[in-house]
Amino acid sequence: MADWNPALYTRFEDERTRPAAELLARVPLAAPLLACDLGCGPGNSTALIAARYPGAEVIGLDASPAMLASARARLPGLAFALADAATWIPERAPDLIYANAVLQWLPDHARLLPRLFGLLAPGGVLAVQMPDNLAEPTHRLMRDVAADGPWAAAIGDPAVAGRLGRMLEPAAYYDLLAPHAAEVDVWRTAYHHRMADAAAIVDWVSATGLRPFLDPLDAGERAGFLSAYTAEIEAAYPPRSDGRRLLAFPRVFIVARAR
Repeated sequence: MADWNPALYTRFEDERTRPAAELLARVPLAAPLLACDLGCGPGNSTALIAARYPGAEVIGLDASPAMLASARARLPGLAFALADAATWIPERAPDLIYANAVLQWLPDHARLLPRLFGLLAPGGVLAVQMPDNLAEPTHRLMRDVAADGPWAAAIGDPAVAGRLGRMLEPAAYYDLLAPHAAEVDVWRTAYHHRMADAAAIVDWVSATGLRPFLDPLDAGERAGFLSAYTAEIEAAYPPRSDGRRLLAFPRVFIVARAR
């Protein structure tokens, strides 16, 4: 995929940061020495970690140079580095590995989650939050529109572009980590974000889930796809009593503490 667009991503920063804060609030660590924000994006989650743990060494890690540049501009006093969450190995064992809204992009969670958990220092914590919205209208309609239009050949298999099959059930994440952990906390929350209109919903997903569908398209195909998709979103998310739309957004949270 093309590099991320930090400006587009942060257009809904308050809504994106809320689950990050709620994940961090459940981390059972008093004073970690080293905290790694894996998939730090533009640094909004890294700022939360640094504020909660002012005595810790906090490192932000991301595979996007554009996101890292944005994070460094926001938090010039912190360290940031280029890293792929699928293969990253820290120089020393962290007390906290915090992965907010990143692991859903990666395959093979049955291997990935235990691998990351195994990198922790004794008593350390792996804290993960992942969008679990592939069955929601926003993402189902991405796949439907991708399969039916002049852009279909350029996009390819909508299931691949839409990352179907990557997420596990919440209980499966518990089963992966519980045999090796002192404690595991798993929960699922559905947020209902107030959005101005259908175009705002399209803007939201254009920064994240819609990217694999749009990146292969030329300008004309992209405009056609977005027009068709926006029409579907308009019908799927009708105005509420105040004229706004409600974007249902389920997320899975995992907090696992090492022995």
